[in-house]
Parts: sequence; C-alpha cells; structure tokens
Amino acid sequence: MQSRPRIPEATVARLAVYLRVLSGLVDGGRGTVSSGELASAAGVNPAGLRKDLSHLGPCGTRGVGYEVATLRDRIAAVLGMETAHACVLVGIGNLGAALAGYGGFGTRGFEFVGLFDASPARVGQLIGGRPVRPMADLEDVVTSTGATIGVIATPAEVAQRVCDRLAAAGVRSILNFAPVTLTAPAGVDVRQVDLSVELQVLAFLDKQRDAVPGTAPAGELAGGMA
Repeated sequence: MQSRPRIPEATVARLAVYLRVLSGLVDGGRGTVSSGELASAAGVNPAGLRKDLSHLGPCGTRGVGYEVATLRDRIAAVLGMETAHACVLVGIGNLGAALAGYGGFGTRGFEFVGLFDASPARVGQLIGGRPVRPMADLEDVVTSTGATIGVIATPAEVAQRVCDRLAAAGVRSILNFAPVTLTAPAGVDVRQVDLSVELQVLAFLDKQRDAVPGTAPAGELAGGMA
C-alpha cells in the first residue's frame, strides 16, 4: 500500500474542514472553486489554504481553480476516507444517544458498529437503528467487527477503565467526551473534546469583547479558564 505523506496535525484538521466544504459543493453541482472561495468557506486565508494543499502535490490550475470532485477525492484518500471506519460508542446518556443517532457520520465514512452502556435500563434500546449492548460484549464486538475507533461518552469516573478496555481490545484511536484526561498505551491516540472548556473559552471571549483593549489584568485569562 502506498504510504501517505507526513502532514502536520494542524493541517490535517484543516483538510477535514476543506473536505466538508468540498463535499457540500459537489452536492450542489459545483465543478470548480477558486482558492479564495474555498478559503473563505473554510474560514482560513488563501495563502494558508494553498500551503495546506501543497502537502497533497499539484492540485489546482492557475486562473481556473480546483476541480471540486477531484480535490475532494484526493483529500478523502489522504485522510483515509476511501474506506469506511468501524467505531464503537460507550456511554449512552444524553450526549452518547445524540452522537449515536446522528446520521451525518455515515456520510463521512464512519459507522457505529456497537453501542454500549452499563445501565440495564438502556441495554436493548434502539438508537439510530442499532441496539444498545451490555459492556460485557465490548471486547467481542471490537474483535469481530475490526473496530479501530472508540468514542467515550461516559461519566468521568469510569472513562479511564473504558479507555483501558478499548485499547486492550485493539482500538487504536479514542475520542473522549468525558471531562477527564485519559492515559493510553503507546500506539493508541486519544483526542479530548471537553465541551465545558470550550464554553468557558467562549465565555471569556464574550467578556473580553466588552472590555476596553489593554486594560484586562494579566491573570484574567487563567482565572476565566479555571
């Protein structure tokens, strides 16, 4: 299999945004798009966009722009979206149920092949057409489906144990929504999504917007993020 180019993580994140924008343009029937249009839609500047896309090799044509479908397919291939990714989701509370029921993941190459919860009241419920299974089935499902991505939406106090079980079962990538930092073995990537932290950042920015420039105390940012 041909090795993919080594691309900085920050660039990978932006490529995912470009892929989303390009997919929407394809759905809308667009054939070409300029770097300025694509950059504006993705919320970046054109120079940054061109630098990101330079990691993919020659892409566009001067004076014409980018062929939308071709660029979408190239980014999808680099990001590994040419094949579907099997995922398991642990924790079917309000957030977990919302994630499990969201249909947009399927159109982007991600499929939940197992939903799990420790509560007997939730086991057996159908969410997004899939049954919630007991935690005892976790390892067997990961092994039988070849799932490589795990999503944790459990309470903080059990998240590390779930992470340990996922890693031991063969999951290589974990997306953690629990408000706790996880420790994973070498070879297992963990990305943290802490919604409370993001809200605190927004609260600080909203407060800063009303402040007079240059008068905010030096420690205000640290205090707002505590």
